[in-house]
Amino acid sequence: MQYGYADAVRLAGHSCPTVAGAYLAVRRGLRALYGDEIPERGNIEVHMRDARDHGTTGVIAAVATLLTGAAGESGFQGIGAHGRFSRRNLLFFGAPIDGLLGLRLRNGGRGVQVDLDTSRVPTDPEMARLLPQVIADLASENEAQRFAALWQDRVRRMLIGHADDPALVRVWDWAD
Repeated sequence: MQYGYADAVRLAGHSCPTVAGAYLAVRRGLRALYGDEIPERGNIEVHMRDARDHGTTGVIAAVATLLTGAAGESGFQGIGAHGRFSRRNLLFFGAPIDGLLGLRLRNGGRGVQVDLDTSRVPTDPEMARLLPQVIADLASENEAQRFAALWQDRVRRMLIGHADDPALVRVWDWAD
């Protein structure tokens, strides 16, 4: 199976810089762990730095679950007495890590931490004026459309112009 950004958007129900950043971060982390090999669903633990209800952590964790298969206590329990292929209890929150998230091979193997710096792809200056109007439902139809276009332009720039930018997504080995 291959998952792309469109799948992450379907999961989240929208396209935004957080969903794009989560998609790029997990993708880069998996590439660091697996190289050119296909990542094995259920063999990857996902460790989120922040609590599940902190800011956008839940959205980022959902994208990580989509791409890795790692789930919390309600995840797939596996097959048979030994839980073969289990993906339950592989998603953790409040992890003592420096990065936004950590990916670790389940067998106690190698891990990486991943951080995201969305300031690398700045918002259009016009957004500072439009955002409060859109949030307060005071924007005209033209202003709302302009806001949406600028918002998605930033997403596009992240996914196309900065997908492999090491300043946007930073990955390093996770030593215990």
